[in-house]
Amino acid sequence: MMDTARKGKFASAWLPVVALVSLLAVTGAIVACSSGSSMTASGMSTVNLRVSDPATCAAPNGPYSNVWVTITDVQVNTSSSAGPNDSSWVDLTPNLASSPKQIDLLAQANNQCFLASLGDNLQLQAGSYQQIRIILADNSTSIANNNCSNGAANCVVVNGTATTLQLASEDKTGIKIPSGQIASGAFTISAGQTKDLDIDFNTCESIVQLGNGGYILKPVLHAGEVSTTSTSINGTVDMVDANGNAVTGGSAWVALEQPDLAGVDRVAQQAMVASDGTFVFCPLPQGTYDVVVVGMDSTGTLFAPSIITGVSTGSTTGAIKLNAPAVSIATVSSANLTGLVSTAGTSGGIAETVTLSALETVNGKTYTIPQQPAASPYFSTTQNVVTAASTSTVTCPNGTFCAAYSLPVTSSGAYYGAWSASGSTLQPASATTVLADYFADGSANCSNSPQNSGAGIQLTGAGPFNTTAGVAMTQNITLTGCQ
Repeated sequence: MMDTARKGKFASAWLPVVALVSLLAVTGAIVACSSGSSMTASGMSTVNLRVSDPATCAAPNGPYSNVWVTITDVQVNTSSSAGPNDSSWVDLTPNLASSPKQIDLLAQANNQCFLASLGDNLQLQAGSYQQIRIILADNSTSIANNNCSNGAANCVVVNGTATTLQLASEDKTGIKIPSGQIASGAFTISAGQTKDLDIDFNTCESIVQLGNGGYILKPVLHAGEVSTTSTSINGTVDMVDANGNAVTGGSAWVALEQPDLAGVDRVAQQAMVASDGTFVFCPLPQGTYDVVVVGMDSTGTLFAPSIITGVSTGSTTGAIKLNAPAVSIATVSSANLTGLVSTAGTSGGIAETVTLSALETVNGKTYTIPQQPAASPYFSTTQNVVTAASTSTVTCPNGTFCAAYSLPVTSSGAYYGAWSASGSTLQPASATTVLADYFADGSANCSNSPQNSGAGIQLTGAGPFNTTAGVAMTQNITLTGCQ
């Protein structure tokens, strides 16, 4: 049982975590045909466009009171290689060009998981859509009834003060969701069909605080077909100590993951566990997910991750046991993966936002392990760093910009098991490897990103590291050819 869940009308029923943009009801006539597109069917179909569900980095659990973004367009394309200026893009929200929609990504959702509706009814040409773009208003745009008190079109509100949410250049030309971040690789719809498409806007992972106190939007997006009535995954989390006794006063975090093109499980959605131990993901793209749970008790002890594989939408995980480390926190609570990230372009150092995560390889498959509050003020699946020139505290390699990073990892290997309708049995993995993983900003196009750093740490079973608590394992990461 936990006592740290976010308060709100739907806190006990939905705490999915993210802000979702759902493409629901689209009727009117749009036909997108060009040499860059390949339609898989003729005729028209119907889709609908909305936004749904809050993130758990909202106050009081997180730092943000509001995160306002202004959407000016949502487009789709059947070509996986189309650029932002390609003529084959289909405009799903032509009404937003003259009346942009400002949405609080941390607002309370209704009982169908949605925050707001985007656009009027509009028909869509049948086809297999392999790219989606969301276009945000430039911060200098004049917005009617602007909710950002500083006049910006996009802002974060912390302790009542609005600060401009800066946009990268691609945020204004279209935040791209490629086929690798769309469930099943594409959103496919046939003539006469009506389907719902969710765009998952992961608010907590998308905001990066800069060293000067500012904020920049580094969007983390996924998409997939959903049903507003039947696609959910739910369950409960039970935290237990080394003797199997229930732990109260802790907090836990659940991530739904699916493999990327390299076979590494990446987070599709995430949620903080409610005070009664429950969690619900809704709405959710159809498919099969791996469920990864992490947690900590009130003293800061990091529990061993629990992983349940092969959970289909419409299922319940039942009770998931989260186990305390096998030995005392005083000697092996956690360790840190640390190092220096450096970035360089063709003519020297270049500033980039680099996303890092901790991975764990269990039984030959690699999973993302969410970062716990030891690394940030709230649970997070990744850590963002922004590289800059050398300072009095950080010295960069010659010709680069850099930033230090630290990823805390639990001292115990994961507990692991396949989903079962009668209840999943989790066993400590026979061997586990922990890695640091990184990905440079998509606009950077660094020549050796993304990839794993190879900073491997071997764990045996569910036992502790054979080292002291808090020890730093150092691995430097060098990114070159950035633009």
